[in-house]
Amino acid sequence: MPALQDVTRGRILFGGDYNPEQWPEETWHEDVRLMRRAGVNSVTLGVFSWSRIEPRPGEREFDWLDRLMDLLHAHGVGVVLATPTASPPPWLGRLHPDTLPVDRDGRTEWWGGRQHFSHSSATYRRHAAEITEALAARYAGHPALTMWHINNEYCTYDWGDEAAARFRAWLRHRYGTLDALNTAWGTAFWSQGYGDWEEVHTPRHAHYLNNPSQVLDFKRFTSDMLLECYLAERDIVRRHTPHLPVTTNFMPLWAGQDAWRWAEEEDVVSVDLYPDPRDPLGAQHGALVQDMTRSQARGPWMLMEQSAGAVNWRGVNHPKPRGMNRLWSLQAVARGADAVCYFQWRQSRQGAEKFHSGMVGHAGEQGRTYQEVERLGAELARIAPEVSGSHTANDIAVLHDWDSWWAGAHEGRLSGEVDHARILTAWHRALWEAHLTTDFAHPEHDLTPYRLVVVPQAYALTDTAIDNLLAHVRRGATLVCGFLTGVADRDDRVRPGGMDARLRALFGIRTLHEWWPLEAGESVACDGLRGTLWSEEIEKTDAAHAEAVYKGGELDGLPAVLRTGAAWYLSTLPEPPDLRELLLRIASSAGVRPVLDGLPAHVEAVRRGETLFVLNHSREPVTVTVPGTHRDLLTDATVTGALTLGRYGAAVLKR
Repeated sequence: MPALQDVTRGRILFGGDYNPEQWPEETWHEDVRLMRRAGVNSVTLGVFSWSRIEPRPGEREFDWLDRLMDLLHAHGVGVVLATPTASPPPWLGRLHPDTLPVDRDGRTEWWGGRQHFSHSSATYRRHAAEITEALAARYAGHPALTMWHINNEYCTYDWGDEAAARFRAWLRHRYGTLDALNTAWGTAFWSQGYGDWEEVHTPRHAHYLNNPSQVLDFKRFTSDMLLECYLAERDIVRRHTPHLPVTTNFMPLWAGQDAWRWAEEEDVVSVDLYPDPRDPLGAQHGALVQDMTRSQARGPWMLMEQSAGAVNWRGVNHPKPRGMNRLWSLQAVARGADAVCYFQWRQSRQGAEKFHSGMVGHAGEQGRTYQEVERLGAELARIAPEVSGSHTANDIAVLHDWDSWWAGAHEGRLSGEVDHARILTAWHRALWEAHLTTDFAHPEHDLTPYRLVVVPQAYALTDTAIDNLLAHVRRGATLVCGFLTGVADRDDRVRPGGMDARLRALFGIRTLHEWWPLEAGESVACDGLRGTLWSEEIEKTDAAHAEAVYKGGELDGLPAVLRTGAAWYLSTLPEPPDLRELLLRIASSAGVRPVLDGLPAHVEAVRRGETLFVLNHSREPVTVTVPGTHRDLLTDATVTGALTLGRYGAAVLKR
């Protein structure tokens, strides 16, 4: 199958979304001049161009796009051509209101924004296929075309009648019979038993709590319906250009899309990434998303969107300080990106995102943003021959599963403070601050490459996943799990004992008597750490060792952290410094060490292939010990023994 390296060919792709339909044609020539100056070698075209290409039903206007494709090719800029199906033109919704999504309260989502399409609408799918077919047929042989970009940030839900009909068909395929559905959903509770398929609907607004298993299946269904839309368009462009890779851009750690499953259907895995520049942990959030995307891609991946400066959708939108755009871009490359791209090339003067930054901001080529982009483009070209196509190898896997996330998020859970993404972030933060680099994996993936497997929380686990974890520990690996792991099966049915019996035996838990959630801001004292969010009343087996016990209160003297051999269980979420030190100790006992010893806080070291990236995420200069002699690919300077980095400084070292 085609892959990202077929496009990069030893380069790092550099560019972004290009929306020239917003500008007069004379601006296009100014654009390509600035692109060449900045080292831009790739742009994404057509993401939101449906109404420009097809202003009225069946009337196609390609002349402007023909000229643009020719212009970009003449200036050495490759085109990632998008299908424009994320934002249908107003005429489609007016003539075919069945294409518009309906929310859980029965309200129609109208045109005037974007993503106003029903994934289940046969009419929408037909029109999306037609515009995709027209684009693919016209540009399949164009020399500028390097890759296809399907839709944009698939993220729509639909609770309407057509979605309900498709939901019923999806459920019939999954369960076969109503008896099997009723069993899976536990409909004996609250008199919810279904006697006819027509009684089954999407989980719309209810007087009280919706059935959690129904909601779980609806989330699975939504991901699958969006995937069907992607696959339909992917297959059209693949038929015309089987040699070109196809992608669609994920949103970072988004709850509505099983990205493990989606990644299997993509030639290139790409993501949009927008950490808050004012967030002290913005770089850690970036690292988490980058690690996850690289793991989904099983190698190099594409940073499809980031901002060169401010975004426009937070309460307060701050620009990036000088040097941060460069630093975070190099962080993405360190963690496997072979493409560094932005939304968007030129900052819009009108529309909802006119205050969202661009590579060319409102200040133009004299502005700091463009000048920093120009520097970055030159540096990426400099390091690309040593970096592009190379892989990373890590000894730690963090497990994450969308099914488990969806199941654990039901409205009737014991604590609204317990949020899967928050817990996942806390554990990844601890590893990041301990300077331990990680991959992500699905609980059913092959775990044999990893000495240490970390499970921040996996509320619902299949029998296959549990057997996989047990087998990995038997092979000699170390396993550390957080609370509320293995509580439910694939149908969100609580397992006897409140945790799977195999896991209880593994961790040395004789009885899990009670869950004791903590209030927001509340903590619980343990010897050697303080716990937050959660605690549990556990009776351990004689074989288990209590590495930490609760001190005071109802749980005084009971185990907070258990270890049986190489299997660890944390019944609370330690405060950040405590979790960092605990995981560092566990990793050390498993034979896992940081890339560089003695790193200062806020400095990360990541090895990619034969290169070592050293990144300073602080505003203060730092000196880092780097054993041996290296050449900094960014400056061509020789580094022996120690390296000094300025504020937001970076080095890319090779022996």
